[in-house]
Amino acid sequence: MTRNTTENLLKEAAIQIGAGGSAGFIEVCIMHPMDLVKTRFQLQVKTTKSDPLYYTGIRDCMTKMYKTEGLPAFWKGILPPILVETPKRAVKFFTFEQYKQFFLFGASAPTPLTFSCAGFFAGVTEAILVNPFEVVKVKLQSNRKHVKESPSTVAVTKEIISKYGLNGLNKGLSATIMRNAVFNSFYFGFYHSVKGYIPASKEPWLEFLTKVAIGFVSGTVASCLNIPFDVAKSRIQGPQDGKTQYKGTLNTMRIVYKREGFRALYKGLVPKVLRLGPGGAIMLVVYDYMHVFLTKKFKD
Repeated sequence: MTRNTTENLLKEAAIQIGAGGSAGFIEVCIMHPMDLVKTRFQLQVKTTKSDPLYYTGIRDCMTKMYKTEGLPAFWKGILPPILVETPKRAVKFFTFEQYKQFFLFGASAPTPLTFSCAGFFAGVTEAILVNPFEVVKVKLQSNRKHVKESPSTVAVTKEIISKYGLNGLNKGLSATIMRNAVFNSFYFGFYHSVKGYIPASKEPWLEFLTKVAIGFVSGTVASCLNIPFDVAKSRIQGPQDGKTQYKGTLNTMRIVYKREGFRALYKGLVPKVLRLGPGGAIMLVVYDYMHVFLTKKFKD
């Protein structure tokens, strides 16, 4: 391998990481309130309907949160995602590109199967990195106190470690892996496959809207496919009520289904779609445009 080849590979890796990190940072800052609402719904069980803070819908949830916890409460738990989002999305997009080369299966160009397999394993890699931050984030998001009285990210992290040791930061790892793997398998598979079949438009605004539309569909459908694993993850990582111990992904899904019915496995679907539909579009479009920008800046 020549020096120029090595330099080009390193530049391409840096571009992928930079574009992915930028996409993740922008997406989480814009869409975090919907992630918080989604988590609140997923932690809610039937037995809490008498609770004055029981949420009947997205508007009801946001209204009650605003009145009892304050406006900044919509960004509760945002520090862990921000701390991890840049490396998380950088890893997501970078490993996707590497797995894509691995899953070419001898073909000269990637196929839909290539994109899906690469997305699946990129999701597994991403989940292993992000799970400790997810544990802390869910703990922060489950707190219903006013934001001024809520514990800090550092305090919550220390509490988890003091109670459960470092293993406490790995709670729900299998659920996080399945959630991310299923999501990314469809997300990348659909986006890149469909985008490849649609001719590029000469009009920049039309090309932009096309990418946004494909990204929105990718994020929306992927959210519908993986939400049962997301519900299981939230229950495992969230506060336990003492009566029911959520352990194991499939076992948690079985408990939720048995106690609350099939629809409970789709709790938080609407806020999740409202976050990851546009959020998915934001990430893919920002990544594409940042990749082009950084390539022109550092490689041309």
